[in-house]
Amino acid sequence: MERKAQESRKGLTHREVPRVVGLLLTMALMNVLLYLYLDRFFISPQHSTKDSRSCPHGYFRMGQMKNCSPWLSCEELRTEVRQLKRVGEGAVKRVFLSEWKERKVALSRLTSLEMKDDFLYGLQMLKSLQSKHIVTLLGYCEDDNTILTEYHPLGSLSNLEETLNLSKYQNVNTWQHRLQLAMDYVSIINYLHHSPLGTLVMCDSNDLPKTLSQYLLTSNFSIVANDLDALPLVNHSSGTFVKCGHRELHGDFVAPEQLWPYGEDTPFHDDLMPSYDEKIDIWKIPDVSSFLLGHVEGSDMVRFHLFDIHKACKSQNPAERPTAQDILDTYQKVLNSLRDTVMSQTREML
Repeated sequence: MERKAQESRKGLTHREVPRVVGLLLTMALMNVLLYLYLDRFFISPQHSTKDSRSCPHGYFRMGQMKNCSPWLSCEELRTEVRQLKRVGEGAVKRVFLSEWKERKVALSRLTSLEMKDDFLYGLQMLKSLQSKHIVTLLGYCEDDNTILTEYHPLGSLSNLEETLNLSKYQNVNTWQHRLQLAMDYVSIINYLHHSPLGTLVMCDSNDLPKTLSQYLLTSNFSIVANDLDALPLVNHSSGTFVKCGHRELHGDFVAPEQLWPYGEDTPFHDDLMPSYDEKIDIWKIPDVSSFLLGHVEGSDMVRFHLFDIHKACKSQNPAERPTAQDILDTYQKVLNSLRDTVMSQTREML
């Protein structure tokens, strides 16, 4: 009788072993899935790897379009595009939400003939700089002074806080996604400084609101440059430098070399104002990045890790400021480091 009871107990133990192993395997699988979830949705910002602009020059693709289409002609713009309502206006152009083949698009019209040179310059930049960093050009008509581009319903970067405060976007209102936005911005500056046309300077950036208005926030929360009317060319080899406008600039948002250097006793005169180079864009990066980082949990931690590179950006000597690529590399290192720290802490909690 005793032997049977012992055998029975042993039998129960043997049957319990597979259950325990199965339970452990289930827990391990759940942890793996949790790590993958955190890495995909909590740690790594969701950016589309597909470049909708990977078409030959003179062609475009956007949204769910499978094939590249030629830029729309004057005739196609006149007959196929339906203007809906005005959604923006600047010194050079008015922007209208419009529709083309049941797709929402942005139609820009010249505000006045006095600004036609700036309008055509912006069009030339759009045509020459098409890439993942620039809003997609869909067509244009110089005869009618119109430009058609992809429409981004979230609008300019000026609307970032308002957008992220909406409940449906709370999942991307994190320091990780905000740091990725800052990296997008620096990537655009880096692209302009090494563009197919040469070193271009973002001159429409004399204060923070004006700077933010030059960029659009896409539906997948990346940034593209939109307003290219003021992108003068710097050529260090030939000694060609730039001046952003013909008026005296003020404030600490613009770089020191953009300020009138001869004191208040000497009236400002554009002919006497020294020119400068692309390092004025570098000076402004810390201020733009600080806005993009916002004040969410963890953003001050990111600022702390970026302190040294941002201090270097604010060097009074333009030659001592880092390049946009240097800044981008530092941002990537900080993102990787903080991501690894968060993942390590998450594993310890599990």
